[in-house]
Amino acid sequence: MFRRIVVAYDGSPESHRCLVSAIQLAKSLDAELHTVTAMGELPAYTAFASVADSAAPRMLEHDRRQFYQNLHEKARDLFASYGIGFQGHLVEGPPVESIVDFLRRQKADLLVIGLHQRELHIARLWSTVYELAQDAPCSVLGVH
Repeated sequence: MFRRIVVAYDGSPESHRCLVSAIQLAKSLDAELHTVTAMGELPAYTAFASVADSAAPRMLEHDRRQFYQNLHEKARDLFASYGIGFQGHLVEGPPVESIVDFLRRQKADLLVIGLHQRELHIARLWSTVYELAQDAPCSVLGVH
């Protein structure tokens, strides 16, 4: 059934809940579990920061990578509390395309994603979660 599960993790409360659910599901199915995090790009104004300080873009890039590494350390600790090995992956590029590509390369059976509460129905149509659900090459489980 589901032998390779991937959970999209971005540190939000929704993704934390889905991470816990994915860990419990993977344990019950004795499945392999991976996390994938799409690293957001530095904002466009970063280029302007280099005018004031030529080292600023490097420092901002370092901070960005450190943020995502810290995020994965928290996930690693959560995995360890459940007695499961951590397999975390950081991908770069547009979030949907990067994650879908990762799912294909990993030959994932199931993508677990956190569902964000949206007030407007139309806002759901342009959400990353909705796009992932539409483009994923595997089954998708949404967790509230």
